[in-house]
Amino acid sequence: MTSTATALKPGAADLRRPALVRTVWLLVGLGVIVVLSILSVSFGVRAVSLDDILAAFGGHTDTVEQAAIVKRMPRTALAVLVGAALALSGAAMQAVTRNPIADPGILGVSNGASLAVVIGLAFFGATSAFTQMFVAIVGAAVAAVFVYTVGSLGRGGVTPLKLALAGAATSAALASLISAVLLPRVDLLTAFQSWQVGGVGGAEWPRIAITAPALAIGALICFACARGMNSLALGDDMAAGLGENVFRTRLISALGAVILAGAATAIAGPIGFVGLVIPHLCRMLVGTDHRWLLPFSAIAGAALLLAADVLGRVIAPSGEEIQVGIITAVIGAPFFIWIVRRQRVREL
Repeated sequence: MTSTATALKPGAADLRRPALVRTVWLLVGLGVIVVLSILSVSFGVRAVSLDDILAAFGGHTDTVEQAAIVKRMPRTALAVLVGAALALSGAAMQAVTRNPIADPGILGVSNGASLAVVIGLAFFGATSAFTQMFVAIVGAAVAAVFVYTVGSLGRGGVTPLKLALAGAATSAALASLISAVLLPRVDLLTAFQSWQVGGVGGAEWPRIAITAPALAIGALICFACARGMNSLALGDDMAAGLGENVFRTRLISALGAVILAGAATAIAGPIGFVGLVIPHLCRMLVGTDHRWLLPFSAIAGAALLLAADVLGRVIAPSGEEIQVGIITAVIGAPFFIWIVRRQRVREL
């Protein structure tokens, strides 16, 4: 790869950044998640009190309010898992491609997973949560390989601009194919309208229990490759000179990112921009060392999706809600434009 985004390179300032400062930011992030989780189970059609929340967390469902809180808990847990997975996937993709605008949505990975789920459901009757998750991961992997291959064609190999263009074109084509599969099937179209937007409103503990192990595996793979991602940021030649197996590190890291994006898309739909926005914000706080960047991205991603879910319920008319996929798109689209202008991405 011949193009390296300056923002992704580790600098001396990152090496001197105190571990205490990073630890404080991590603790702050965890505290924010706790507060947002309480808000998440509090907001809904039925108002609840603090006593109801404490009783519900203690396992009591004696009142209607407590039962409502217990019913909201899977939604809160899913927002945490999906937000963390998408942010972690985006950070890993940016490290693997050395592309500051890499993201499961922008690179077409999320739509690849979506198309695989829709095809499995429409033509093969794949209704089980495990099957949908499996085909989503396969679809995400195929889309990732395709986009990277197209982006590497031509003079100069892979560049951020070529990857972004290839991803945008692939994502648009996959979205058209999804519509083509769903339009003749009114029953599927109705059932998947909200899923295509991306949301966590239909969370159920059994589906979460099936998806959580895959998310955990993807996260562990990414965390295990954190040191290798730091080497990749220096360039392939420098990384190889330091003893890093560049191909293996890139392949394993990409595998972790694809598993996270595919599993998250299967259970919550294609939620965009989380993997783009969060890693950039986290680099400003904890630097470019992936040993810190990855866990903090996961925490911040969970917080963002929780906040988007709560906001979607607060600003919507009574009894309705705005899906988190819409909220993250409203936040992420301007941020994407700002990143492109700031990094001055251009084809080499």
